[in-house]
Amino acid sequence: MQPLGWTFLSARCKDCDVKREFSAGGVVVRRLRGRWVAAAIRPRGKPAGTWALPKGLIATGERVVDAAQREVEEETGLRVEPVEKLGDVRYVYTWAGERVFKVVTFHLFRYRGGRLGDIMPEQRHEVAEARWLPLEDAPRLLAYGGERAMAEKALASLENDTL
Repeated sequence: MQPLGWTFLSARCKDCDVKREFSAGGVVVRRLRGRWVAAAIRPRGKPAGTWALPKGLIATGERVVDAAQREVEEETGLRVEPVEKLGDVRYVYTWAGERVFKVVTFHLFRYRGGRLGDIMPEQRHEVAEARWLPLEDAPRLLAYGGERAMAEKALASLENDTL
């Protein structure tokens, strides 16, 4: 069950002047040639080698896990099945001079089909490329600290035989 406030696209903190945003994303894993790999994207406009996990805003009324699955499928072209929640990443950024407090909830997903990078044309403005990364290397290869931590959690979950 998701917390009540997590269905909002964004909301204002009632005691401060900080916008709040809620997003969801995922770590998609599969076995490829005997080793675990994870789907990563290079966001459009980022330099080569800038790898990130697929994620995006939660629509009003959308469940967090559904938003995570939708975003993962839209940005990777894969069909996936949710396994478990991995955790939340919290950070503050500035957009157009406004401070934004953001929470991104990540889930672990099992690959079910599709071809990585086979995304709809309307997603091409967000994603420059997609690639399978060795999961054990993902904590080193992903560009953002919170996402590296989610890859580590996914690896630990697989070592504990969750999948």
